[in-house]
Amino acid sequence: QVQLVESGGGLVQAGDSLRLSCAASGRTSSAYAMGWFRQGPGKEREFVAAINYNGGSTYYADSVKGRFTISRDNAKNTVNLQMNSLKPEDTAVYYCATHRYRYGSSDPREYAYWGQGTQVAVSS
Repeated sequence: QVQLVESGGGLVQAGDSLRLSCAASGRTSSAYAMGWFRQGPGKEREFVAAINYNGGSTYYADSVKGRFTISRDNAKNTVNLQMNSLKPEDTAVYYCATHRYRYGSSDPREYAYWGQGTQVAVSS
């Protein structure tokens, strides 16, 4: 079992930055890829970013590429999402998740464990 706890969400204005963190505990999370997803009001959950088990490869949704950066610190069992130049359309609940394997993907069905989410609201 892996427990994931997200933090760092909040209410910001368009153009601002936020840094989300995800703390993992339980089974060794450093052996698996990690991802961030989000679900906006009235929308389905969508992929945001993923990072492989050792941080050597990252993947981003086109909508956040160039603005968001995913990183991980396996010594601290944390995964972070630095979000810059935020837009109102980034408003959503953000979830971190542990992938089933070492290399991540955008398919939520390939993620085994999920956190409870942290709310991000961006005003115009």
